[in-house]
Amino acid sequence: MTEPVVSNVQERKRVPKPKWLRVKLPTGEEYKKVRNIVSEHKLHTICESGNCPNMGECWGEGTATFMILGNICTRSCGFCSVVTGRPDEVDMFEPARVAKSVKLMGVKHAVITSVDRDDLADGGSEIWAMTVRAIRRQSPTTTLETLIPDFAGKWDNLQRVIDVAPEIVSHNLETVRRLTKQVRIQAKYDRSLEVLRRLKQGGMKTKSGVMLGLGETEDEVIETMDDLRSVGVDVLTLGQYLQPTPKHLPVQDFIHPEQFAFYEKLGLEKGFRFVESGPLVRSSYHAEKHVF
Repeated sequence: MTEPVVSNVQERKRVPKPKWLRVKLPTGEEYKKVRNIVSEHKLHTICESGNCPNMGECWGEGTATFMILGNICTRSCGFCSVVTGRPDEVDMFEPARVAKSVKLMGVKHAVITSVDRDDLADGGSEIWAMTVRAIRRQSPTTTLETLIPDFAGKWDNLQRVIDVAPEIVSHNLETVRRLTKQVRIQAKYDRSLEVLRRLKQGGMKTKSGVMLGLGETEDEVIETMDDLRSVGVDVLTLGQYLQPTPKHLPVQDFIHPEQFAFYEKLGLEKGFRFVESGPLVRSSYHAEKHVF
């Protein structure tokens, strides 16, 4: 297993978590209903396994996020707690199981994400396409967002996702250009922009997310916004990076809610259709509202 590399530049005393960064406990009848279904049928959601702070709110709105292609990633990003290593063989029955989960949970809007599968010639794109088709067969009124990897720049694989036409396709830039090599070790900033460009050219509604608090400057965040708008991205999410384990990149700054509000206003002025910007915002936050 490859451990994330924490550079000397990033090493410093841990920044104390501010009082205004608080996670609300999930509540509500709809949340309880979905939680019971998940428990009874032993279903798997990223919402639970990732301890998402917005789980109660999203489930209450009928949104849930599922991860496909296993739980072992071929990449070793410095911010992510997913295990890195040699993935298991592809499970061809997985699309049907995910589709069944969506139907059992009564999900109105499903977000599908995956680990990176650089070990596969198709990058996992066949399973991506099969999963979208399976959900549509069992839950034809459910809308779909696919939060996809970059498929290592193999555009035939990306085309398989475009061909099944999810309502919205998301690919996260994650951080600013200067920090990309440190934060997303095997990824490339410009390759991610090209993914988003090709998605837009393919007629997709597009979305991307950026984590803040890794040492980026305000000017770099604004530059990233401009880069995303230059390739036609419709929806932007901005959230606070939180260090998952001591082995991962440390938080450099906790961004104040007023700064997040500034970025939201600026992003809308720059032409994004939606901007979700706040300390607890994650990629799928308010995802059901981004289908337009």
